[in-house]
Amino acid sequence: MTKSIGLKDRFPHTLIRLGFLVTLAAVSGLGACQRSPLSNPVITSPPLGLKLGVLVPTTGALGKISQSSLEVLPLITSTVNACGGVNNAPVRLIVEEDSLNPKAEVGLIKKLANEDQVNAIISVLGTEASTMAALEAVVPYKIPLISSSSSASAFTERSQKGDFQGLWSRTVPIDTQQAIALAKLAKNRGFKTASTVVVNNSGGIRFEKAFITAFEKLGGTVLNKANPTRYDPQGDSFDNDAILAFRPDGETPDAVIADLNPGSGSSLLQSAEAQGLIVGVQLLLSDRIRNPADLSLAGTNPFLPQGAIGIAASSREVSNSGFLKIWQQNQDSPPGIYAPQTWDAAALLMLAAEAAKSNEATAISSKLRDVADAPGIEVTDICEALQDLREGKAINYQGASGNVDLDKNGDVSSGYEVWTIDMQGKIREIGQVEPNS
Repeated sequence: MTKSIGLKDRFPHTLIRLGFLVTLAAVSGLGACQRSPLSNPVITSPPLGLKLGVLVPTTGALGKISQSSLEVLPLITSTVNACGGVNNAPVRLIVEEDSLNPKAEVGLIKKLANEDQVNAIISVLGTEASTMAALEAVVPYKIPLISSSSSASAFTERSQKGDFQGLWSRTVPIDTQQAIALAKLAKNRGFKTASTVVVNNSGGIRFEKAFITAFEKLGGTVLNKANPTRYDPQGDSFDNDAILAFRPDGETPDAVIADLNPGSGSSLLQSAEAQGLIVGVQLLLSDRIRNPADLSLAGTNPFLPQGAIGIAASSREVSNSGFLKIWQQNQDSPPGIYAPQTWDAAALLMLAAEAAKSNEATAISSKLRDVADAPGIEVTDICEALQDLREGKAINYQGASGNVDLDKNGDVSSGYEVWTIDMQGKIREIGQVEPNS
């Protein structure tokens, strides 16, 4: 079986930089059950067919987390191409390295739209700023953009204003929902007091405020509400941030609610443990810091202390979607965070094109909610869903990450899996929490 490897291992450097069209090996006879569909990409002159642009970072902290999503995209594409493709032609990926620089996003979008003439774009693990810049750049081209990780509520707010003209959607719930879910989890575990620590940016502050509101409605008290802990991820030391979060005004909260970046967040937690601040306090984490492919206990990065509890967008239906079976046939390790959401992002675009009987960008946009939402036949297998559409049936796609019902703002709602760090420093799922139940 193949090991998980990065984009630069799968594609020649010039292919990443220039975004040449990739015809997957499945088109040449590689079945969905065979290994490593993109190990030897075949570069051809572009045939007619659905073209999906992909923006993905492969360096830094987000580059590590993106590995599973990088494996998912060729897997779903080879699977679909092996069962007839979309609109009687193979689907192709045009992959671009995402530097996460908002100014650079404009150039990438222009290239994908003008040179590659993609029909839709998938943003994998972009930051709020970079994804927003890409989305603003894509609107004039009328090309739909779907994200498998961007949870910022700012996208909802601008969608409500009509800024994105129905071109925006995502397969991960908004960050404020995650904060509400953590408030529910804290309440369910009997915690009466909490403090918060978040990265000092717009997303972290939204998360903090949403948690405070939800926890107080449930009868809880946030000890550092008046002086919240918002840390600078570029700081040289996090010792004082750890003290402020874990001992606000000298008090010990029942729980610390943390929305942390992977690298700097690990350093903050190491500081808290080194100072003995975690003893007697339950650490509750958002999914931002989670990287299931590489977790260990003290002394390494990324660091999460034993007994920490976190949540992540639920993929509890993954075993029924066909995704997990295909993944296990091609990979040794379990799928990482956002892998199911990335599968679903690609699936929705492919299904929308088939439902529209057209690969035109505007046609795909018009059919996304039709294939994602009720009414229609509930179907989890991507090939079955495509066949139903070819036969003229309406479908309600049930994804690897959940039901992926899209509202008018392009948002999904989701339950969350609850996970913990066991004695071996590995992630273990221990339950579910619903933010709106």
